[in-house]
Amino acid sequence: MTAHAAAAREHAVVIGLEVHVQLETDTKIFCGCGTNFEDDEPNSHTCPTCLGLPGALPVLNEAAVEAGLKLATAIDADVPDETRFHRKNYYYPDLPKNFQITQYDSPLCENGALTVAIEDDEREIAIERAHLEEDPGSLQHAGGSGGIDTAEYTRVDYNRAGVPLMEIVTEPDFRGPEEVRAFLAKLTEVLEYLDVFDSSRDGSLRVDANISLVPGEDIEADGTIETEALTAANRTEVKNISSHKGAEKALAYEVTRQRNALQRDRTIEQETRHWDESRGVTVSMRSKEEEKDYRYFAEPDLPVLQVADRAEAVEIPELPDARRERFREEYGLSQAAARKLTSTRAVADFYERVADRFDPDVAASWVADTLLGELNYRDMRIGDVEDRFDGFVRLVELAETGEITEKNAEEVVLRAMLDEDLGPDDVIEREGLGATGEDEIERAVATAIDENPGAVEDYHTGEDGALNFLVGQVMGATGGSADPGTVNQLLRDELDG
Repeated sequence: MTAHAAAAREHAVVIGLEVHVQLETDTKIFCGCGTNFEDDEPNSHTCPTCLGLPGALPVLNEAAVEAGLKLATAIDADVPDETRFHRKNYYYPDLPKNFQITQYDSPLCENGALTVAIEDDEREIAIERAHLEEDPGSLQHAGGSGGIDTAEYTRVDYNRAGVPLMEIVTEPDFRGPEEVRAFLAKLTEVLEYLDVFDSSRDGSLRVDANISLVPGEDIEADGTIETEALTAANRTEVKNISSHKGAEKALAYEVTRQRNALQRDRTIEQETRHWDESRGVTVSMRSKEEEKDYRYFAEPDLPVLQVADRAEAVEIPELPDARRERFREEYGLSQAAARKLTSTRAVADFYERVADRFDPDVAASWVADTLLGELNYRDMRIGDVEDRFDGFVRLVELAETGEITEKNAEEVVLRAMLDEDLGPDDVIEREGLGATGEDEIERAVATAIDENPGAVEDYHTGEDGALNFLVGQVMGATGGSADPGTVNQLLRDELDG
């Protein structure tokens, strides 16, 4: 190994994030334009304010402030007595005013933290600050390969301009791309529990990641890094990451790129790079801007906000970690089941409604294993079937009372309910899946024994699988409507008698 290669390997990965999440409000942050425009024509949800036309003035959306204070409470952040907005000046086609209304040196909250499970360990990721701002418009690169560096032209859609954003800035606490993915998953979970964010909306989460390779000797035993060491290790900012998986892939690529540069004794340039997801590479965009380049100054058209008292009055729901622990204690669920059933607030709410009707373990099996598995296969969410809750409960009842076999309930009825929007009784009647009577099962058992003397002989000689073969014959004869447990016992009684 060369000296340069050894030196590159001794460098530690240091990552800090700027996570931009769209807040779920009915209107934009500074005007009355609606935020539900996913299926509408480009530039159809705009007005003089969000287009930055002369004379138009911003009016702050109270719901956006409330959403930000909910997050501040959830991450146990400090909320100041006062906060205010600033103008961040830069020139780009998606920013119609040529400045962005944001918060600079007086953010909505500071010094928070989020506990994240990383492999078998739990770590606290420090959150430096979270602040409110307006989203720019969206750019659609067209022609060529469609990438930002190869496009022949770019379309601009200002429907998104002015949608409320919360920018969440972490400390440089991450030591690998997989840790970033775990943090983003946990942050998304918390935001959805707070009911201020919808991860299913296109572009609702975007990540800018600052990444440096720092010499190992500059990292303290407790993992802390002096500011001077971080400054000396030029960092790159990777922008336009739009998913948890994309963040891990983009940063893994960038770590490899920087390690290769160090091995070749090249200097890491301080620059902004674009993540081209289609090609799986980062591409240089421009030199990294510094704070002074944005020429921040106070927004003159918005007053100072008094937020401390309002923050004290904010109420938030039970958060995922607390709900997970309660599920384990109240319902006796395993850690794995509790985690799956609290993956989103909607899933947890759905499970508790089912657990009110049935044994908690039965409810957990049906929701966590059966229903969520079928939904994932269809790329559906629990919210897509909330209006079919009564039908789902009826299906569980039919299976639990033996009116239909669990196999048919799961593999035939539930799938038809999801695919065709039918009620369980309708599917059962159409498919002829009513439970088979005991007399018919006994006749099928006798027939299976008579017609398969070889399997009977194998059973008596202890051959594994012989009984299962006979059970299959009976289940086939009854169209799968017999209870497998009953069939198994009747066969044993006849064969052992």
